[in-house]
Amino acid sequence: MMERQDHSFIRRKTSDLETLLSRSDSLEGFLEKGEGSFVESDFISLLGSIFEEKQLTKANLAKRSGISEVYVHQLFGGRRTPSRDRLLCLCIGMGASLKETQELLRRNKDAMLYARSRRDAVIEYGILHRMDLYQVNDMLFKNGEKTLI
Repeated sequence: MMERQDHSFIRRKTSDLETLLSRSDSLEGFLEKGEGSFVESDFISLLGSIFEEKQLTKANLAKRSGISEVYVHQLFGGRRTPSRDRLLCLCIGMGASLKETQELLRRNKDAMLYARSRRDAVIEYGILHRMDLYQVNDMLFKNGEKTLI
């Protein structure tokens, strides 16, 4: 099975950008040299690009994430903002990688998954092992944790 590639969110290390910024004579020069290394904050555009990469239909995504198709369309249209649990359902439904999931959580201004949290560790395990939403919910339930849906 061929391993798919993750989205590349950051091209330069933060420390490299900080060094470049401290040595730049002008802000414009820094922004030009750093182009392509900045993290975008647009949640909807990242969600859309990951969704397109997965080659799913919105109907299929709705089914796989346990969310209504109407809600999925409203979300992609920018008319809804998902809760953390709904976003995790969407990530699992899309088959997003852990890195993609963490970036979507960050851009949606939600807490990223934290392995020291028992519930988050179960969810993270499911994502890392490419489990579907029903398998993740089953693991959460069996371990006495609140399910995603």
